[in-house]
Amino acid sequence: MEQQRPRATRTRSGVRMYDPAKVRRFKSSLALYTRMNYSGQPLEGQLSVRIIFYRRIQKSLSKKERRLRLSGAHRPSVKPDVDNYIKSTLDGFIGVLWKDDNQIVDLYAHKFYSSNPHIEIEVKKVG
Repeated sequence: MEQQRPRATRTRSGVRMYDPAKVRRFKSSLALYTRMNYSGQPLEGQLSVRIIFYRRIQKSLSKKERRLRLSGAHRPSVKPDVDNYIKSTLDGFIGVLWKDDNQIVDLYAHKFYSSNPHIEIEVKKVG
């Protein structure tokens, strides 16, 4: 799920910023799934993170183009941008994999096509 622009609403004391419902649900489900599959405490210290985003392949493609995308020869260079994927994903892991995403000092991100859309993440302590 790509990070969308935050929304704002007026309150008596000023303005409150919030994530759109779709992004909020993605972050919550990502945190829940991670809690079910990761029993450790949130990591502390400096971290290096590698994320691979596997996007859905469009249905209306030729067999040749589908093969090229599945092999990695043709990679997604369309919206959403990889940085929007990164933001919502890193936020979803706060308090689960790490205390805060400001601990990340190295970040590597990749986009590929897949018939099974998913996210792979590798986290290492630095130093």
